[in-house]
Amino acid sequence: MGKEGAKVWFIPDAYLPSSGKGEKYEGHEAICVLNTTSKNAALQLSFYFSDHDPWENIVVVVPAKRSKHIRLDHPEDLGGTVIPRDVPYGIKIESDTNVSVQYSRLDVAQPNFTLMTTIPYYEE
Repeated sequence: MGKEGAKVWFIPDAYLPSSGKGEKYEGHEAICVLNTTSKNAALQLSFYFSDHDPWENIVVVVPAKRSKHIRLDHPEDLGGTVIPRDVPYGIKIESDTNVSVQYSRLDVAQPNFTLMTTIPYYEE
């Protein structure tokens, strides 16, 4: 990536784990977006499933020169969209300006929690 960020990002292995039995922690996923530009970034998220048509054009705005953590277990972060738990899916993120994206998953379904984080694939 020779420039700051990209406009299209892909997360092929998304999976919102069960909330688990922990009282202190909740299993969740987050798309972390860094917008270093001087323009608000309008994101369009599309969710792809193996057994039905995608959910497309879910709009999220990341203000200029800000970072935003989009919790996928919080429908209010997705305009009311409820992501199903324990179902594999993929995500496409399209932005009208260059942004950087990171994806994280916290699985608390077992006593030994698992935290996974990665930089998604981007399109130049």
